[in-house]
Amino acid sequence: MIEVQGLRKTFEGGKGGKKVLAVDDLGFAVASGEVYGLLGPNGAGKTTTLRVLATLLKPDAGTAKVAGFDVVEDAEAVRSRIGVVNGGMGLYDRLTGREILRYFGRLYGMDAAAVDARIERLDDLLSLGDTLDRRAGGFSTGMKQKVVIARAVIHDPPVIFFDEATSGLDVVARRAVIDFVRAYPSEARAVVYSTHVMSEVEELCDRCCIIYSGRKIAEGTVAELSSRAEASSLEEAFFKLVSRSGVTAEGVAA
Repeated sequence: MIEVQGLRKTFEGGKGGKKVLAVDDLGFAVASGEVYGLLGPNGAGKTTTLRVLATLLKPDAGTAKVAGFDVVEDAEAVRSRIGVVNGGMGLYDRLTGREILRYFGRLYGMDAAAVDARIERLDDLLSLGDTLDRRAGGFSTGMKQKVVIARAVIHDPPVIFFDEATSGLDVVARRAVIDFVRAYPSEARAVVYSTHVMSEVEELCDRCCIIYSGRKIAEGTVAELSSRAEASSLEEAFFKLVSRSGVTAEGVAA
């Protein structure tokens, strides 16, 4: 579903006019049926990676394909095959949840009957309830996030990216997100789940990639990473593997 090789991305704005290296020679692959985790602290390069995969940023070097399409050469085809959910996405306050979903369904080229059928299906999956017929301006944070997820998958994309999607949610809303992520993968679909929360990786991810200072430190199942680090938990494994890598917070090998 996803192939990333040698990905590199820099930004202007470093000290003394130097470029900031956000992602450095990153590579990984995600198979259909997987929830694949990108695990790392804030500033590790997770969001930059997802923005490249979502065609919002162009890489400086390397290649990336999503659902078989190159993110640079076939950007429009990639966009039609992905959904994106993060913790800070807004809604149109004057529209109801149903109106928002109908609007985005039509943007994806779906006819009215297909959109309404999909809304009913998503109502079953996400328990959208009265969010469908209330204006978004009166939604709680949890209600907003449910509609944001429904909006991202209204067109039933084969790949969906979750970027710190449970940030700021209460326990009930967080559980709705977790349950949806767990249920979404299939023989024709995959999820990339970016987070700094160890427990969410342990609960959800079939495999994960530890990213630190833009670099891939290690990859594998939670059990494989813990075994490799001789650790009793993913958190302990994370710190041991980062320490062994020699990569510092500035991204320079010690």
